[in-house]
Amino acid sequence: MSSPEISLVVPSHDRPLRLRWLLNSLEEQTLERSRWEVVVAHDSADPETELLLQTHPLARDRTLRHLTFAPGPAAAPKRNAGWRAARGRIVAFTDDDCRPPPEWLERLLAAAERNPGAIVQGATRPDPDEELLLRTPDAHTQTIEPPSPFAETCNIAYPRELLERTGGLLEDFAVGEDTDLALRAQELGADYVGAAEAVTFHAVETSWLGAQMRASWRWRDMPLLLRRHPAYRRHFRAGVFWKDNHAWLLLASAGALVARRHPALTLLALPWALLARPRYGNSPRGLVRSFSELPRRALIDGSEIAVLAYGSARHRSLLL
Repeated sequence: MSSPEISLVVPSHDRPLRLRWLLNSLEEQTLERSRWEVVVAHDSADPETELLLQTHPLARDRTLRHLTFAPGPAAAPKRNAGWRAARGRIVAFTDDDCRPPPEWLERLLAAAERNPGAIVQGATRPDPDEELLLRTPDAHTQTIEPPSPFAETCNIAYPRELLERTGGLLEDFAVGEDTDLALRAQELGADYVGAAEAVTFHAVETSWLGAQMRASWRWRDMPLLLRRHPAYRRHFRAGVFWKDNHAWLLLASAGALVARRHPALTLLALPWALLARPRYGNSPRGLVRSFSELPRRALIDGSEIAVLAYGSARHRSLLL
């Protein structure tokens, strides 16, 4: 059997339905089946994932291979195991909550061939079949215009040779390992280019407020990224703030602390409110709904700032 030109690596954890949708979308790719393969590395506790990976049509014709881990590893070890087991000269990464349209792999491979030796990132959009969920206050998804500063691995391709030179993803990051990989690859001289035509769709998920606040914990290693790559601070507001919301919320909090003596300083909350409020149109009803959700947004922003403050102290690198 000849080696494929491009290998797709997917880490997965306990999302058998989302993974099935991804594999079904890969079945419909316009790129000839002989030119690509998919390697899924999973640590799912449920038996449904393993059964899916053994019986899916892509497995029956050997386009799909999979690696099974005991529950526990983060995404980076699974991605590393996946690309090391892959046979293609180009290695593409995506996630198990993505669903690419039929021309995705063909366009991503063509972009990689036009840019030999380069990192190539495609575009990511909310899944059009789930767009209605975006109207809910607890929706979250991914919208990425390539090449983004973070080099997210939900839609990106690397030459295998470049992954071998870098050693792959570092596994001591809770988050940010994809950005770190791209930065180390660029330090070795690799170009980083965008391929906006290679679009994939990202799931729109909903979760309650408490779950979103707990999920902020995953950002605790963002300061480590800046400690290892100080020049990367140029992508952050004033080199210190991960999100503009965070800077304005801290200013609003400072104003609230002294508002008793200086009531006019409550106006310091206005920039944050205008930036953080969700958009539901300019009708009176839409504006009321937008501003009614601000306390929820403040709790999420505040939990992120707290986690980043912890990470800043732990890694001795300031990011808020």
